[in-house]
Amino acid sequence: MFDLSPQDWIAVALSLRIALVATAVSLPFGIAMAYVLARKDFWGKSLLDALVHLPLVLPPVVTGYLLLITLGRRAPVGAWLADHLGIVFSFRWTGAALACGVMAFPLVVRPIRLSLEAIDRRLEDAAATLGANSFWTFATVTLPLALPGVIAGAMLGFAKALGEFGATITFVSNIPGETQTISAAIYTLTQVPDGDRTALQLVLVSIVISMTALVASEWFARRAGARLHGA
Repeated sequence: MFDLSPQDWIAVALSLRIALVATAVSLPFGIAMAYVLARKDFWGKSLLDALVHLPLVLPPVVTGYLLLITLGRRAPVGAWLADHLGIVFSFRWTGAALACGVMAFPLVVRPIRLSLEAIDRRLEDAAATLGANSFWTFATVTLPLALPGVIAGAMLGFAKALGEFGATITFVSNIPGETQTISAAIYTLTQVPDGDRTALQLVLVSIVISMTALVASEWFARRAGARLHGA
């Protein structure tokens, strides 16, 4: 169906790898942040909420540049991580995953927060009266009730990470086989003669993957909702 070169398929595989890693790493932090924003009241909460959603309103290139001057090989934090822990993000696929995770984070947090806010707190209070501590109540009552939101957040984050371009190309460049994702490959193909046909095929591949993720998200969310309601 798709007449793509091995290098193009590498870009597809790398995009899936980066999106999956970005989603898997950001999801636990997204759940924790959603819980804090949904359940806690403290000074500076509005500021924290704004910072969480800042990647949505900032140009992606700005986010990528901020990552570069913070975690680049010669940046203070990036140099320390490289020299002491051997961790390098700039111009590596791990850096692309980090950039995608940062850009997707607000989309992970938002639906989880809404799910947490919609939970009947009396159910959690009932668990507490039966002797469950806070962690056990969260693990056995709160998190299962918020599962549709968690699934929606994970899938939205995955879709965002899969299509991210500006932040990744600024932070990790466009290196074939290392940081060249589907979006970067499409951009490269639009700049060369006779690249439109391959670019169109990559666009179709991207649409298929994204649609599959969204349909899977809807299916899992409905299954989770049916189980919660005893259907």
